[in-house]
Amino acid sequence: MTERDVILNELAQGLRPMPEGIEWFDALGAEQQSEILRYLSHHCLQARATPEDGPESISRAGLRPTHTPSVLIARGRIDDQLSKIASLAPLDERRKAFRLLIAVLAIADERRRERFCSDGCGHWWHRLSVAD
Repeated sequence: MTERDVILNELAQGLRPMPEGIEWFDALGAEQQSEILRYLSHHCLQARATPEDGPESISRAGLRPTHTPSVLIARGRIDDQLSKIASLAPLDERRKAFRLLIAVLAIADERRRERFCSDGCGHWWHRLSVAD
């Protein structure tokens, strides 16, 4: 578990405010930001994100349906779309992608927690609120 892992999971679980997450993300270099977006995309898939998570993710992220990441998540195979979102290059689009991918992870992980981890699990990130 790295500091990055903790920060991203705290953001997804609402244990850390998103403005603090954006500030952290903005302080990273462009390559590090791209790495974070790829990492988030991968974890969204591991958490079993579905295309149906798109509309709620857009809403939670505070994005308009016309923003590029919103348009991408609303069409096509989820794995392909998450990869495209993670590959957005302009800084403004990376910020939107970050917010959206955190929201997708939050929704998918909430569902995973309810379905598979409600009786306990070994996922360290599901014990963050207890660790504080």
